[in-house]
Amino acid sequence: MSRRSSRLQAKQQQPLSCPEEAPQELQALDYLQTRKRRTAEQEIKKREDGKIAKKHQYEIQSCWPPTITGGISPCIIIETPHKESVTTDFSRFKKYRFRNLFINPSPLPELNWGNSKDVWLNILTKENRYAHCKHFTSLHSSLQPHMRSILLDWLLEVCEVYALHRETFYLAQDFFDRFMLTQKNINKSMLQLIGITSLFIASKLEEIYAPKIQEFAYVTDGACSEEDIVRMELIMLKALKWELCPVTIVSWLNLYLQVDALKDVPKVLLPQYSQEKFIQIAQLLDLCILDVNSLDFQYRTLAAAALCHYTSIEIVKKASGLDWDSISECVQWMVPFVNVAKKVPVKLKNFKKVAAEDRHNIQTHTNYLDMLVCKWFVDVQFGQLRVHYTSLGLRQLLSGQSTSLLTPGLARLSE
Repeated sequence: MSRRSSRLQAKQQQPLSCPEEAPQELQALDYLQTRKRRTAEQEIKKREDGKIAKKHQYEIQSCWPPTITGGISPCIIIETPHKESVTTDFSRFKKYRFRNLFINPSPLPELNWGNSKDVWLNILTKENRYAHCKHFTSLHSSLQPHMRSILLDWLLEVCEVYALHRETFYLAQDFFDRFMLTQKNINKSMLQLIGITSLFIASKLEEIYAPKIQEFAYVTDGACSEEDIVRMELIMLKALKWELCPVTIVSWLNLYLQVDALKDVPKVLLPQYSQEKFIQIAQLLDLCILDVNSLDFQYRTLAAAALCHYTSIEIVKKASGLDWDSISECVQWMVPFVNVAKKVPVKLKNFKKVAAEDRHNIQTHTNYLDMLVCKWFVDVQFGQLRVHYTSLGLRQLLSGQSTSLLTPGLARLSE
């Protein structure tokens, strides 16, 4: 091979090795250029941000006068003054006796899981926050007080059919009464939907195995569909502002009886009272709550007055902290109900899949509307008949002549 041909071969082979090395060099150069470009962009952005911040600060300062009255500028940071020393020595106040005149002393025993005074104060605070009033009927021109009685009586019956707890019924009653206070001109055809929705919400809060929504719709005999109940549930929750934890009447009764019968303090959360005494007083409260005038009193006062009729004022004072002046009006109002309730025998009922120690907590139903008729007859005898209640009108309701005010399903179940 000649020298010329060998040189030509070398020139031809040399460019072939360059493409293999070129990509790496190009990548390195591209990386360096990108990095420099990003650094430059960041520096430019920082300068622009600094200019904008200075401009904004200048605009804020120019909005205010250089100094305000007193020589203080709003643009100058003023040091927070030091907090004055707090007096911790109260020895000189020992000769004075301080007492809150607006809060009843706590009847709760000493608790190993909390401060009994704080627990009692929290219960009273909650009682005052959940307000109710009997004058909600004035907000609804088409409603009469006896319609509430019929509705609640029907809810009592539904509770017994599904073996719901007493607390569930009283939660539903509270939801219904408070919801009606937030509305105006509710039509009487909506009452059953509001009532069954109240019970639906209460059962989801209280029951471990709550009935399905289909079962609640079923007991209305087609008057309320599942969609209606769900829609009304959302409306009620918004109107109640999601405040769904009142201290109900039956909760107060449980507390009072437990405090009265308490012997073993470490077991304060386990019922230690007689089940027979509980259901006897609970039946009186069931009857009383059907009367719209019961809403004149706080729940704890109603429970204390009912306890007073079956025990004594000493026990009431021990268990509730309320004196006679606090409950006397409610006790006197309750007398006709007591006279009727004591004539109806009360006994514990057995329910499937309900433990014997929990039987008294299951809501039961009896002829409460008939008992109300007897109560109103007693009112007539004592000259205490309310203007909006007439025995004739209630007899018509019970005989089925006026139950069409609500719905056919409710009329049939309330017979």
